[in-house]
Amino acid sequence: MRSQTTRESVDQLSITDRLRQTLRDVLAVPDYLAASLVAETALFGALPELDSMAVATLLTEIEDRFHIVIDDDDVDADTFETFGTLSAFVEGKAAARS
Repeated sequence: MRSQTTRESVDQLSITDRLRQTLRDVLAVPDYLAASLVAETALFGALPELDSMAVATLLTEIEDRFHIVIDDDDVDADTFETFGTLSAFVEGKAAARS
């Protein structure tokens, strides 16, 4: 039987990896770029592919892939500041649905 910490680590890895894949698919960035995303990686304003139109598409795709609901009031510019802030946002929404 796995410990709670191990399961949480696997869940965390799963969310960040799935988020990398989602960003890669929606933004059509190369695999190496998606794989290099770490918590400190700047997103909005740093990735030319992530413009306001892409944000709307990305949010819809995140809802679909993570089975979460994102209200307009849930999102602000800080959400897309870094890969870490976006990951934390998705993790929080996923935890709330559990």
